[in-house]
Amino acid sequence: MKYSNSLKFSLLSILLGLSVWLLYVRYGKGPVLPDELKAGVANEILVAVYDMKHRIPENLPNHIRYLSMKWKDADSRLDTADLKEKLSKSGDLLLTIEIWPVKHKNPLDELLEGEYDAKIKLLARFVAGRNDVMLRFLPEMEVPVQLLPWQYQSPDKYINAFNYFAALLKKSAPGVKMVWSPAGYPGDSEFWPGPDHVDLISITVGGKSEKSSKAFPLDTGLTSTVLKSKIHRMRFMDKAILILAEGIKINPPEIAPMLKEVKNQADSFKNTIYSAEHFDKGSKQVISRKKLAIGVYDPRKILLKEPSVSTEHLFTDWGEIQRGDFSRNFHEVIKRRHDVIVTMEPWRDTTNVEDPFALQNTIKGKYDREIIKLYHIISNSGQQVYLRWAHEMEIPIHRYSWQSQSPVDYINSFRYFMKFKQEASQILSVWGPAGDRGSVDWYPGDDVVDYISIAIYGLPDKNITDEDKQESFGTVFQRKSYRMRFINKPFFITEFGVKGKEAYKKKWLEGAAETIRGHKEIFGICYFNLFDNPKVWGDIKAPDWSITKDTFIKFCRSVEQNDK
Repeated sequence: MKYSNSLKFSLLSILLGLSVWLLYVRYGKGPVLPDELKAGVANEILVAVYDMKHRIPENLPNHIRYLSMKWKDADSRLDTADLKEKLSKSGDLLLTIEIWPVKHKNPLDELLEGEYDAKIKLLARFVAGRNDVMLRFLPEMEVPVQLLPWQYQSPDKYINAFNYFAALLKKSAPGVKMVWSPAGYPGDSEFWPGPDHVDLISITVGGKSEKSSKAFPLDTGLTSTVLKSKIHRMRFMDKAILILAEGIKINPPEIAPMLKEVKNQADSFKNTIYSAEHFDKGSKQVISRKKLAIGVYDPRKILLKEPSVSTEHLFTDWGEIQRGDFSRNFHEVIKRRHDVIVTMEPWRDTTNVEDPFALQNTIKGKYDREIIKLYHIISNSGQQVYLRWAHEMEIPIHRYSWQSQSPVDYINSFRYFMKFKQEASQILSVWGPAGDRGSVDWYPGDDVVDYISIAIYGLPDKNITDEDKQESFGTVFQRKSYRMRFINKPFFITEFGVKGKEAYKKKWLEGAAETIRGHKEIFGICYFNLFDNPKVWGDIKAPDWSITKDTFIKFCRSVEQNDK
């Protein structure tokens, strides 16, 4: 039978359309693209090795080979002959695995569902018996941008995916060294998979992800300051570190003095900041309260006489200590037979001028006289004193002069300040971050910390004015307490509050009570019963955290149910 040209064209169009439709149905977004395999110079170049224990050679960058794989889909195909050929060459190899699914699915979900098992097993078969392969898996996961499909994910999901991939690969290729590959950005420790499946760590200087993030004003160039910051964030992980650079021209002789500065810092504080003795590293010791301490910050004295209140919060500075204001305020609390949270804000003296170098000047001894006077006042008071130094230090703002400073300077100032405590048993040291991203970078060490304090306020961002967009107490506590997973210390939540109509506050506080009842690692709480400082809120009306006496009483009854 003969067909006209127009009919032939129509049939071909139908067949082509049917083929495209079948591909769309099969793959969701069109035909699957082949995986990419690239050898040679990688986007990230290994420029140095940081390993104080000399487990890997320092000259590794001189002879490393690079190979990168982009998996486009669980069903996509790779030229196995090409892969085998590129992996067959001996010698140290840095292999980077990325997953860019064309179906626009979450690659972590797909991997955990087993969709990439066949590819992992195939890769393992080609590297079996090798011990010179270092495998980076989905790098720069912690940077809060969405340039890479595995970014902006929950830490738990990434950790589970990393360990799933590593465990499956190492069944057939146990000699492959798995490389955990954050950028070295604040908050990277939240994504730490644990030591079981991590052999090495890599950090990246000048990465595109970090340059795209606006959360932290970081210098992404290759300097000793940048290296100190990034390597400092790895102090809880006892692994050698590969230092990679992206898009930066490297002059090898310039790197050696930078690394020397990093090593000198580690050596200078090897018995304090970088001492393994001062970090619990996930001890199994159970922390459980017997009775919850309930406190208030209540300058208007609305809630102080409530029977449930056992603790009061005082904020002070050098000027108040010099003038005698703090002594007067402290003894007023002691007369009420209440314990005291003392938050030391080291920024103003009697001149009322902020000290921009408060941390450094404290270490140099400039405020020794005030510190000695403070301890003289709070020692032997007959009440428990929870002493908190320079709180919320990790937030990248300049509300306080000790914020946005070097973690090393902060830690040394904390340790210096607390050493005046000596044997005063009724004084307990409180480390008080807000609990924000990267807060553990400022942890001073187990030997000088008794309690962790985090702040829990309903507003996740000061630009949110709608009370219904506030976060619950439980949501904030879960996120912030997770960030403390390297530290085995009880919590004293020295600041928390909620804004809005009283009915909403009652509902929010009932949820808070439920969370507190269920978390026995919370030893104390302190409600901030006042409005916030209007000066720091700009054109936005400062939130009023204060609650009525009836709301507070109802909350106390609820939270004390299991502690009676």
